[in-house]
Amino acid sequence: MLRRLLPLLALLLAPASVAAQERVLNVYNWSDYIDPAVVERFTRETGIRVRYDVYDSLETLEGRLSAGRSGYDLIVPTSEPTFARLLRAGALLPLDRARIPNWGNLDPTLMARVAVIDPGNRHGAIYLWGTVGLGIRPDLVRAALPGVALDSLDILMKPENARRLARCGIMVMDSPTDVLPSVLRWLGRDPNGHSDADHRAAEAALRAIRPHVRAIVPSSAILDALATGEACVALTYSGDVIQAATRAREANRGVEVGYVMPREGAQLWFDLMAIPADAPNPEAAHAFINFLLQPDVMAAITNQVRYPNAVPTSRPMVAAAVRDDRNVFPDDAALARTFVAGTPPREAERARTRLWSRFKAGR
Repeated sequence: MLRRLLPLLALLLAPASVAAQERVLNVYNWSDYIDPAVVERFTRETGIRVRYDVYDSLETLEGRLSAGRSGYDLIVPTSEPTFARLLRAGALLPLDRARIPNWGNLDPTLMARVAVIDPGNRHGAIYLWGTVGLGIRPDLVRAALPGVALDSLDILMKPENARRLARCGIMVMDSPTDVLPSVLRWLGRDPNGHSDADHRAAEAALRAIRPHVRAIVPSSAILDALATGEACVALTYSGDVIQAATRAREANRGVEVGYVMPREGAQLWFDLMAIPADAPNPEAAHAFINFLLQPDVMAAITNQVRYPNAVPTSRPMVAAAVRDDRNVFPDDAALARTFVAGTPPREAERARTRLWSRFKAGR
């Protein structure tokens, strides 16, 4: 009798096992980039358990996905270059907007800028966004460069300035995708220029300051160095600088950190919520995207990590100190001067990689 019941029991238990597997969401996101209470709330409201892994560089994310069968349901790649490359490779699942009723909360103007690389916004929804600029110790910069204007990449890119600032610590994030377009814009060139002349000009500018650069490291390391006062100038992401400023204030050690959004025009970037084509649980991923696009949820995330979101109706719920900070939410005039980096041709990308390797090596 028991032997005859075993197949029936197996059939009865199998759906429960499958259902249990389907109630797990596997997320891969940047480190220090969400409010943990938001993840807990999602599980509480949906019953979906979240396995949340983090990375500190796009190279790490791409390496994990390039192997195939990563096991992740939701990833948050930056628009350029990673999202664009994954899209070209067919590695992303088109989003089913019928499962994302909160899609309408997204800022159409910002989504239109993303549509340059994701036609029709079919594969990605903006999670958070920001600009590339300088994190500085204003007191040390003013002491080393009396009378300098604190609104330009001149602070770093003029060799005579870099030489005077070297003692207090200069850092550059290890990201040619973000650094080279900013350098080209500072030079008065097309930030999306990929000619040999553009590469030579950018390399010459970087080589001129290289002897004075202490470190070329991931942005997460720059955040820590700014917060502790180990660096006085760093080219990095706006949100990392703003987080560093908050940590410095909380530590109460007399370290003041400020952000410089370059008057020459700052690079605008977007981190996009996307679903890998081989995601084991795309249903849960759609549910999480829809959950995150609620105004109160996005406000909580912005309050925690100090990066702007793309849900305008969340703004009244963002803390005033964050909401009114023009480094977090640039005004229309500042946004009009920003640019979005495009996807370089493959040969230009290889040339850029070689250029960056020479810059890092100092030769």
